[in-house]
Amino acid sequence: MKKLLLILMVACLAIPLSAQRMLDVASLSGRYGLAREYKDTYGGEATEFGSINSITAGVSVAERTKIPISFNHFYFHVEGDSEIPDDQANPIGINGFILRTGLYQYLGNGNAIQLLIAPRIMSDFKNLDGNSFQLGALFAYEKKFKEDLTMSFGAMFNKELFGPYVVPFVDLHWQVASRLRIDGMLPITARVVYKVNDNMSTGLNYFGLITTYYLGDEAYAGDYMERQSIEPSLFLRHRLFSKLFVEGMVGRTLGRKYVQYAGDQKVDFALPLLTFGDERVAKNVTFKDGVFFTLKLIVNLPYPEWE
Repeated sequence: MKKLLLILMVACLAIPLSAQRMLDVASLSGRYGLAREYKDTYGGEATEFGSINSITAGVSVAERTKIPISFNHFYFHVEGDSEIPDDQANPIGINGFILRTGLYQYLGNGNAIQLLIAPRIMSDFKNLDGNSFQLGALFAYEKKFKEDLTMSFGAMFNKELFGPYVVPFVDLHWQVASRLRIDGMLPITARVVYKVNDNMSTGLNYFGLITTYYLGDEAYAGDYMERQSIEPSLFLRHRLFSKLFVEGMVGRTLGRKYVQYAGDQKVDFALPLLTFGDERVAKNVTFKDGVFFTLKLIVNLPYPEWE
């Protein structure tokens, strides 16, 4: 009999299943960034707020075969300077809806493979059409090295609006000590967790991602917005009751950019922090990095056993 498994990942889509680990199976968040001045041209300030929300389910179709189904929603909004011209997005309001599904096959002896496809809608939701559709994929090979260490090696691909984007990754789950563990899909996410007690944990969090969004407003239809940011932060998580937690985070952006390009501005190929054939000319001026705050509600459950 097929059983339904609720599984969630926050910006991390490799899904190695292990009895030693807990997993956030649903999250709802809000974030606010302190107002920051522009790098040049404008005398005003820009304020960023938004949310990142996730839920994942998986269907067991055989003893060692599962079909994971995850859904992520990104929302970012920037209130900018009143002097920004009409042919540039202001305010910026962009949404991303990302579905991931495919095959997770456990091979035995701590080995597994995973293959996912990832259709997505990335848009300002003005005059929405097929230009907002993107398609990506993920492949990973998982190895359980010992009871407290599991790693996956793979790559993600997405056809961004600037061109092909590939992210090689290492997915790490390591119980370093009884109260200390490290989780993350490097170089996208990383998390060092110290367990204070059964109801509270704290530590360091890292998130870095590049996404692109089609702009459909008539004043600049056909352009796209590229958002990129590296976001280290401190977090504190507390159990409200049973499996429900609340988490607060404070951090600072590094290299945050909202860059508007004409639709024909492309690159040949892109890796994290590295592009090839990038001669694009930005239409807008970005604002400076700053402090941000995040508040999140989380449902946290254990992984099921394989063997």
